[in-house]
Amino acid sequence: MGSGRTVAVFGAYGHTGRFVVAELLDRGFVPVLSGRDAGKLAEFAASRPEPAGLDVRPATVDDPASLDRAFAGVAAVINCAGPFASTAAPVIDAALRARIPYVDVAAEIEANVDTFTRFAEPARAAGAVVVPAMAFFGGLGDLLVTAAMGDWASADEVHVAYGLSSWHPTAGTRTAGAVSRERREGRHVRFTRGRLEYRDEAASTVQKWAFPEPLGVSPVIGDFTMADVVTVPSHVDVPEVRTYMAAGAAEDLASSDTPAPTAVDERGRSAQTFLVDVVVRSGGEERRAVARGQDIYAVSAPLAVEAVDRVLSGRTRTVGVASAGAAFDAADFLRALSAHVSVDLP
Repeated sequence: MGSGRTVAVFGAYGHTGRFVVAELLDRGFVPVLSGRDAGKLAEFAASRPEPAGLDVRPATVDDPASLDRAFAGVAAVINCAGPFASTAAPVIDAALRARIPYVDVAAEIEANVDTFTRFAEPARAAGAVVVPAMAFFGGLGDLLVTAAMGDWASADEVHVAYGLSSWHPTAGTRTAGAVSRERREGRHVRFTRGRLEYRDEAASTVQKWAFPEPLGVSPVIGDFTMADVVTVPSHVDVPEVRTYMAAGAAEDLASSDTPAPTAVDERGRSAQTFLVDVVVRSGGEERRAVARGQDIYAVSAPLAVEAVDRVLSGRTRTVGVASAGAAFDAADFLRALSAHVSVDLP
């Protein structure tokens, strides 16, 4: 069992991993840098300003002993290394062996399904907390939905609309998307009638979504399915979960010419802004929750680190595999992110 405030970051030198390391340091944690490429780990560690240096522990998912060495003596692990179809299971196995909590930033639908399916019983039996998709996609939407639900025990439908000003994907995002498409054999996935359905026909269509200001009515791609279709129904009794993406951002993602994100401030964030609009309906009533911020990759760091902080301080609602909304007090969690995300709750 790990102790203290030492947290391993697997995939520390990746785009999101670097934000996570910085957030851990800002909040007084001691990050341990881990990942598959020893050279990139050393280069990243050397680029950091910490006078005492950061602990570097290379590890690979096909070498369980290396993961055990990487996680020895740490209090928790945050997995930032995609594709999560390859990394999630080995890193979770190692976390369970070390008896420490696990958090990841996976946006891959199938990888998140795998985590809930494979590790529900082992994690519960071990009394461990495993939180997948603790990031912009899957985590933030789930927290907003849970906060919007309030005292409702169930809902008829959930809608999550992503108003991204642009989307300059990282290499990791492109790789993860390719892996997901291959796993689902190019089929379209949606959550309807209480289950995930895979269909051969192209279901995405251009629609209009009435976002709050400053976006207003804007074109979106309907059924642009994201990880919320796994996290939300994992604990919310709802038969329909639909997600939508700003049309311009979807075009950015689809184009092979769209460059990777470029930093525009001292925190390394890109100029991208986001507005996440959640609508929950039940019995003719409607509730709404909204989040606004900058840079979907950067904001995943405070989401993941806040989750680790709450797990280590005993502020969780369950053990086993749990999404953000099931594991934490959603409204309180969102308020704790006020330095990074502004929220409007019912």
